[in-house]
Amino acid sequence: MNKEFVVLWMIFFHVVDDYCLQGWLASAKQKQWWKDNAPQLLYKHDYIAALLAHSFSWTFMVMLPVAVTMSFHISGVFMAFFFLNICVHALIDDMKANKKIINLCQDQLVHIAQIALTAMFLLYMKV
Repeated sequence: MNKEFVVLWMIFFHVVDDYCLQGWLASAKQKQWWKDNAPQLLYKHDYIAALLAHSFSWTFMVMLPVAVTMSFHISGVFMAFFFLNICVHALIDDMKANKKIINLCQDQLVHIAQIALTAMFLLYMKV
């Protein structure tokens, strides 16, 4: 499969997951939503579960085209990028949704950089 098309496919899945599929998670990954809707101390950190759930979904979606290209022969390097992308995505979304130190454009630039680095290492380098 053409590697450039795989990168476009990854970006398409990024758009689908980050904008269309989040649903309730878009609200639930915000601390303020929990304060407003479930103010009990029990739920204080539940936004973290929502951040991780969305980050897993996003990572699965953007790395699925790479997995298809690899005929699902998943390597340790693939898994390392998988878990790294979950962590980075969650941290970036937290910086936007909760810490409010980056805006949507910066958030999206980092996510596109994640895709570019993932594609560069997994599709264009022999690792």
